[in-house]
Amino acid sequence: MVNKLSTSLLAACFAAAVLLALAAPAVLAGDPDMLQDICVADYKSLQGPLRLNGFPCKRPENVTANDFFSNVLATPGNTGNAVGSAVTSANVEKLPGLNTLGVSVSRIDYAPWGVNPPHVHPRATEVIFVLQGSLDVGFVTTANRLYASTVCAGEVFVFPRGLVHYQRNNGGGPAAVLSAFDSQLPGTQPVAEALFGASPPVPTDVLARSFQIDGGLVEAIKSKFPPK
Repeated sequence: MVNKLSTSLLAACFAAAVLLALAAPAVLAGDPDMLQDICVADYKSLQGPLRLNGFPCKRPENVTANDFFSNVLATPGNTGNAVGSAVTSANVEKLPGLNTLGVSVSRIDYAPWGVNPPHVHPRATEVIFVLQGSLDVGFVTTANRLYASTVCAGEVFVFPRGLVHYQRNNGGGPAAVLSAFDSQLPGTQPVAEALFGASPPVPTDVLARSFQIDGGLVEAIKSKFPPK
């Protein structure tokens, strides 16, 4: 009886350990917690051979208040482009004081009827706060269910991490939002550009079969997304 209980206890402990191990990547999916008061990104260090998952820290004596300040979001972005929107980011690449803090912010401006095309942020959940105008927004889950809404000035909407989402200005005037992320560098991958503007390109026959269209149409779409 004792041996059976011991065996059962060991099995339960093993199962718990496996579950914890499997859950660990999800728990650690966000930016890691900081281990000191500040860790201002030292961009110059990246000119050498050292490479990190993030940025090394400046020496404290070289840190100034300007490392924590930016006015990059003060000016509206230029929406005179094909999609009618512009994203201005204040992430760790532009604001070194964000390093290890696990947050960043962006400003998105929209021309009348402008669109922020479907895209994903692989490393962050996004919360938008509408500054001006009215937007139709939505995201699609892995079950292909669309959650869509209309948000107006003073309202917020959440896009879960890694899910395809979009915003569209639904009015004849300009619109703007402030986007907050739980990552210092959330990353942005536009769906259309990723598939039709990759370098080297995604094979035409792969896209043709995936979208159930002919290769000529795929090539026509690719011509609108020249590799960067």
